[in-house]
Amino acid sequence: MKPCLHLFRPIHLEITRGTLESVNFKSIFLMPPTSSLRALQVQVPRRIAGRRFASHGPPQFNEPSGLLFGEKPPAPGQKRVKEEWENIWYVGMFGSMAMAAVLLYYKPDTSIQTWALREAKERMEARGEKYKYEPSS
Repeated sequence: MKPCLHLFRPIHLEITRGTLESVNFKSIFLMPPTSSLRALQVQVPRRIAGRRFASHGPPQFNEPSGLLFGEKPPAPGQKRVKEEWENIWYVGMFGSMAMAAVLLYYKPDTSIQTWALREAKERMEARGEKYKYEPSS
């Protein structure tokens, strides 16, 4: 598509006294000629104009079949055959969950409250004070 360099027509005006009020500047300087507007319109082929999809074509995913994971159930008396990646996925997924649970259980306590309590106990012991309250009866 060639660039439209002729969008706005050059206008040569001879403005004399008294004609300035009668000139419509909006239509002269802002409106391009209609012939160039028609040239800019996009022509849609007739075969595409009839159907329009937001994704530019038919659906690109598997339509729902109503079956669990899209698999047909095995015939009676037969077992489902696992794919080779399934056991690796089970071990990796549940093994990492178990490892995360163990690591979170044994995670060191790094809260500011724990540090402050330990620091206060050390300072009180250094001064010879008791940090546990013992009621005098």
